[in-house]
Amino acid sequence: MKVGACVLLASSAFILLAFGSTLCPIVLAAEESTGSQPLKYPSAAAGDVVEKLHGVEIADPYRWLEDEQSPQVQAWVAAQNRLTHDTLARFSALREQITRELHAIYGVDSVSNYVPRGSRFFQMKREKLENHAKLLVREGDYRAEPRVVLDPNTFSTDGTVALDWWYPSPDGAFVAYGKSSGGSEKSTLYIRDVATGRDLPESIPFTQYCGVAWNPDSSGFFYNRCPDPATVPNGEENFHMRVYFHQIGTPWQQDRYIWGEGRPKDEEPRPYLSSDRKWVLLNFYQDPAKNDLYIKSAEDTEPFQPVAAGLDAITTGDVVDGRLFLRTNYQAPRFRICTATVDKPRPEDWRELIPQQKGVISDVEIVDRKLIVHVSEHVHSRMFVYDLDGKLLEEIALPGVGTVTSYLPGIGTVTAFSGALDNPGLFFTFSSWVVPTAAYRYDLRTRQLEKLAETECPVDLSKYETRQIWCTSKDGTRVPVFVVARRDVKLDGNNPALLYGYGGFNSSFFPYYRPRIIPFLERGGVWALANIRGGGEFGQPWHDGGRRECKQNCFDDFYAAAEELIRLGYTNPKKLACRGGSNGGLLIAAAVVQRPDLFQAAHSQVPLTDMLRFHLWGMGAQWVHEYGDPGKAEEFAWLRAYSPYHNVRDGVEYPAVLLVTAESDNRVDTAHAFKMAARLQAATASDRPVLLRVEQKAGHGAGKPLSMRIENESEDWCFLMWQLGMVE
Repeated sequence: MKVGACVLLASSAFILLAFGSTLCPIVLAAEESTGSQPLKYPSAAAGDVVEKLHGVEIADPYRWLEDEQSPQVQAWVAAQNRLTHDTLARFSALREQITRELHAIYGVDSVSNYVPRGSRFFQMKREKLENHAKLLVREGDYRAEPRVVLDPNTFSTDGTVALDWWYPSPDGAFVAYGKSSGGSEKSTLYIRDVATGRDLPESIPFTQYCGVAWNPDSSGFFYNRCPDPATVPNGEENFHMRVYFHQIGTPWQQDRYIWGEGRPKDEEPRPYLSSDRKWVLLNFYQDPAKNDLYIKSAEDTEPFQPVAAGLDAITTGDVVDGRLFLRTNYQAPRFRICTATVDKPRPEDWRELIPQQKGVISDVEIVDRKLIVHVSEHVHSRMFVYDLDGKLLEEIALPGVGTVTSYLPGIGTVTAFSGALDNPGLFFTFSSWVVPTAAYRYDLRTRQLEKLAETECPVDLSKYETRQIWCTSKDGTRVPVFVVARRDVKLDGNNPALLYGYGGFNSSFFPYYRPRIIPFLERGGVWALANIRGGGEFGQPWHDGGRRECKQNCFDDFYAAAEELIRLGYTNPKKLACRGGSNGGLLIAAAVVQRPDLFQAAHSQVPLTDMLRFHLWGMGAQWVHEYGDPGKAEEFAWLRAYSPYHNVRDGVEYPAVLLVTAESDNRVDTAHAFKMAARLQAATASDRPVLLRVEQKAGHGAGKPLSMRIENESEDWCFLMWQLGMVE
């Protein structure tokens, strides 16, 4: 709900035993593969580490690769990077061509949503080939000429210091923002004076994944931060978040502690300000399927009071004139809108205002004292306007939206929306797979729609169409799949195709503009995305159907999508690749191990692969609610059954694989990709390559400079196009 107005550019979500053997020296063969001869991989000693977990002996031959800082591992990583770059260097002409295309596609002004605060209007905008979008402000009128408030391109010479998140104060006088280096997302909070364009003297460390709730007069704010790493056990520096209040002009060490002691260590608190600016709401997130919500007056020092605590549900809220408006899936798996009063906020006092819909109520904002309700139906956006008593006033006609059929002209996604309590201007952005993002203003009183800006594209995208097909998974569940291809694509079973998936953490993947797929489409490729279980596309049951003991459903849904693309004549197993990142990287690693017959190539980015030790590294302890706890016998059995690293078999002809990780990833540890690469390289009987790229000065993906993105994407496409027979 109002938490959506907090402008977050990053959010979190998702080695104790000795080596078992002496390390072997690293050897990189000078000879390159020609495609018919297997590569000679850097030598990696297979150790003899075996642990007994819940009575089961678990071999972990590459445990030594968990020590990323050891000289042996560093030498192995350097050799792997050389092998990857040298192997793909043969396609230098193709890579140069793709790089030129990506420069042209990205080298346009890209726009985002307008965020009004007081008499000012904020917007992010990247111009041409800048590494990062700048934060702009317009004074007095949304049509005024903008000026720059924050320019992340000046943070560093190489673009590797990023703007992580930003929150303008209610009057627009200040912006609290975070920046971090090398993709680490370990933010330091700064305060920018909007009028002068300069930072105030103070700064606050340890504010990764921060939420900020300004007080009504913009003199200070509530925020969350992690502890000083020196004060907590090693490995727990990302946890133990607490909420504090910072008064502008005072040292952060004097900030008033608000709340958090006694809460679970892996819980993330997020404070935010209500639309009427009188109340602070506080969400505590731990399990992606539920949260606790608390509320307090923004003016006094009274403690937070519970609104929704201990429920197996997700609840967010907002306040206007003493009335709470709650978006919740408590007793409504696709969400409903309830109301209560701030003095009686508990579930027993809630009254249903807007019932559960056919689609999922994805978000709600209060604009012009009306409820703007964003509904995801058939995995695309619809927007409705209700009054504060729950009466439907209208459905906003989104740009180009037609009837949902197999062909979807203009069906897309409202990627962000915002407004002010007493102003009729509703700002939103809209895009689809091959419809570039545009920013709009809809007047809720005159019902006029105005396009404010749009992202251009040098390619004629009208020759492509989006279809939504449905496949049937192993257990009979119907799963939607978006397919993007030329209108004249021949269903002869011989098209190169790339299937993308994620399926986790209640995250929904809607149609939105992806410039990076255009070089693939331009060469006749078919791009597809499967909305597999584990996501939130159809409410909490869809999420539950693909997590914990049901995680295998995610993989089965993905295989069903691949088989449907083949059945319909889009492609065949020798022309089909798969791709995903993070939890989606786990999906791809599982697909490689479980269904090597189904894919020619796989691209797994920042993946989880060791599901018996994931909870020991980075943010992994938070994810036991999504995957299960390896420390519990029953849950260990779920994880052991599909853990990609533990299910690699010697002598299997595996697909070509490109594993990608990054040295500053604060979420998924590099050990996952390291161990999986070594295991696959040793096991595969195929002459198809298993490659590893370890990116420097990069992390999980947030804040990566455009120049680095283009460099990585061009190499990724060379790998995929090579394997799919698209290289002459």
